Amino acid sequence: MKSLLLHRFAKPVLFGLSLLPSCWLLFAAIDNHLGPNPAEALVRSTGDWTLRFLCLTLAVTPLRVAAGMPALARFRRLLGLFVYFHGILHLLSYSWFDMGLDMADIAKDIGKRPFILVGFSALTMLTALALTSFNRAIRMLGAKRWQQLHRLVYVVAGLAILHFFWMRAGKRNFAEVAVYAAVLGLLLLWRWVRRMKKKPL
Repeated sequence: MKSLLLHRFAKPVLFGLSLLPSCWLLFAAIDNHLGPNPAEALVRSTGDWTLRFLCLTLAVTPLRVAAGMPALARFRRLLGLFVYFHGILHLLSYSWFDMGLDMADIAKDIGKRPFILVGFSALTMLTALALTSFNRAIRMLGAKRWQQLHRLVYVVAGLAILHFFWMRAGKRNFAEVAVYAAVLGLLLLWRWVRRMKKKPL
């Protein structure tokens, strides 16, 4: 397993697998397989994949520690960038299909509906993380400042769940929200417990 993770083709394979959801959505849209409301299906699906990749990204460190496989860390940046990629697709789907790319209406909608404001805030933070996810940014900011900045991913996780919760509140359908909240909650709890163990008594 370790040799497979270190193989030079491991990252390209993961990159290809991570592209599959968006490729499938594109094919489904072209082939009219998104159901009676394609616009809603695209907005919902891109949002779901943003959350899924966020869970995968945050799961890398616990898996690395539990399995004793430091090589897993090399995939965290790639998965994190796919969180941003699907977040941008989510925003574009909403902006294009729901709002017709009318910037004035989009700005009003962001200010008027709290769940959209929360989602937009999360994506703004993800933009900062994506723009500083490269080695040059680490050198420019310094390792300590870079780590502090990238802890915003925990805030993003909370905002993403709140965004999803408010979006589903109208239909009172919280089953999926509970699943994502539980997964992200456990991943964040693991980090908090580990940090507490490292502190001197």
